[in-house]
Amino acid sequence: MRVAIRIDDITPDMDWAKFLRFKEILDKHGVKPLIGVVPDNKDKKLKIDLPRKDFWNYVKELRKDGWTIAMHGVNHLYTTKKAGNFPIGNKSEFAGLSLEDQDYLIREGRRIFRANDIPTDIFMAPSHSFDYNTLKALKKNGFDKITDGFGSGPYEKDGMTFYPISISKSKSLADKSEGLVTFVYHTNTMDDSDFENFEKLFDKAEVVSYSEYKKMDVSPRTLTGDIKEYALAKGKFTLMQVRKKIKK
Repeated sequence: MRVAIRIDDITPDMDWAKFLRFKEILDKHGVKPLIGVVPDNKDKKLKIDLPRKDFWNYVKELRKDGWTIAMHGVNHLYTTKKAGNFPIGNKSEFAGLSLEDQDYLIREGRRIFRANDIPTDIFMAPSHSFDYNTLKALKKNGFDKITDGFGSGPYEKDGMTFYPISISKSKSLADKSEGLVTFVYHTNTMDDSDFENFEKLFDKAEVVSYSEYKKMDVSPRTLTGDIKEYALAKGKFTLMQVRKKIKK
């Protein structure tokens, strides 16, 4: 199983030292990731450094260098406790809101991207949470791709192309079948051991640039696939909650 890299929570005020440390590893191996850029960050947990004044120009340079840019929500604020269509969490910026409200949010995020000359057609939902209204609002605003779901390659459903994330890094590394899956990283919260493990990833797997997804055939998602994905996501969330209780 080949591996592509996704980095969440890219903002002007993120932890730049950690992001650049992560980028240095990617650059050494010639890998271009997907990054989720928050158009208008209002999440205090993501406000770590002073805002980088040349942020949007820097994002444009990354894009010119082959990095793939996704719009990561709009404000990165969790306003509902809905899991949505992919129940890997229990909070959302979008799921549970009306179509009108979601359309307004996504249109505003798109406006900010356009004002800063950043084109994209890929959406990255905070906490992986979205619903059918989200998908409708995305299509209305020119998005036809979303980075989420489980699988070994891109698939199509509800008029969108989904690019799957890994349900388990260890299982993906052990899987020797053909396919491509995304490993998700949050550089803001990484520590030294996380960076060491990321370095080792390149010895364990064929890590490729995110653009490799575009070379793959897109398969239709069946009802059986939908049910299996939903069950896997729900099961993963439940397991995570049990582990948290045990640690307490």
